[in-house]
Amino acid sequence: MTVTTQREEEVATAIVQCAYEVHRCLGPGLLGSVYEVSFCYELSTRGITYRRQVAVPIIYKGVRFSERLRLDILVEDLV
Repeated sequence: MTVTTQREEEVATAIVQCAYEVHRCLGPGLLGSVYEVSFCYELSTRGITYRRQVAVPIIYKGVRFSERLRLDILVEDLV
């Protein structure tokens, strides 16, 4: 069982609020890059830190592969 911290809950709530605002303003059907930059703008207006296009290692059964997973956005180094 995984226990989330209050900070993780706060960040998750902020992420949902930002995503909702972007969807409310832009609606469906645009390129992912438009949503990504708009979502990051919403995060920044709330003082939330993020990094875009973050490469993270792939580790499977204790084996670290040379290939990397690229995250679109990493928020507060948590999500």
